[in-house]
Amino acid sequence: MKVSKGNYGQYSSDNYGAHTLYFDDAKGNRFYYSYDTLVAFRTAESGLVIRQNDWGPTTGKHLNWINKNHSLRVSGEVFEQKYKDLFKEAPSKGIDLDDLDL
Repeated sequence: MKVSKGNYGQYSSDNYGAHTLYFDDAKGNRFYYSYDTLVAFRTAESGLVIRQNDWGPTTGKHLNWINKNHSLRVSGEVFEQKYKDLFKEAPSKGIDLDDLDL
């Protein structure tokens, strides 16, 4: 599968860019990660689905970079159910870059 990747973060140093990665798949879906955790995704069907901050201030900063509107955030349970409904599986904790055709 051909995917593209990028960084949504606003870090002044490239050393931290790997903590705010997004991946686009061949269907145009985008998946946002904070460190190794999927925290948001966007599809044509769902629009942006962004999880509430259950972690701490750094992930909160990452979520704000994706979208500052806190009213759009959903609980972890709702987030996982929306993901399952769209992709018929649970979201993965992380992604193995060796499995991608970049």
